[in-house]
Amino acid sequence: MRAVVQRVLGASVVVDGETVGAIEGAGLLVYLGVTHDDGPGDVTWIARKIWDLRILRDEQSASDVHAPVLVVSQFTLYGDARKGRRPTWQAAAPGPVSEPMYDAVCAELRTLGAEVATGVFGADMAVTSVNDGPITMILESPATR
Repeated sequence: MRAVVQRVLGASVVVDGETVGAIEGAGLLVYLGVTHDDGPGDVTWIARKIWDLRILRDEQSASDVHAPVLVVSQFTLYGDARKGRRPTWQAAAPGPVSEPMYDAVCAELRTLGAEVATGVFGADMAVTSVNDGPITMILESPATR
């Protein structure tokens, strides 16, 4: 499992002209990709890492200050553009595999105490954010490293 985590001052997701998910104020915007062999251990690991990552101001984590988290599914995190001009998506898990994993990460974050907003899985989304810092981290669960 792979996540790109950005410290933001606000973020939102619009689908078909309607805002479907948003966070206001300091928080995290997370783009989440799932690969074929991800499992429950990856869900637990990445949710905990996102929640406890000390990248907010004053070296605090989202768990320290109860910052909101916006999670957006993004299969393109597993794109491979090393050859040619057209990326391949073979490492990305298909929707029937990745959607339940995406939902599980969001549920695990909520279990940990996070206020979680989401995009719409598989939709064409317009994501807007105000990066803070900017601070951007790439996380990979142990099984995919």
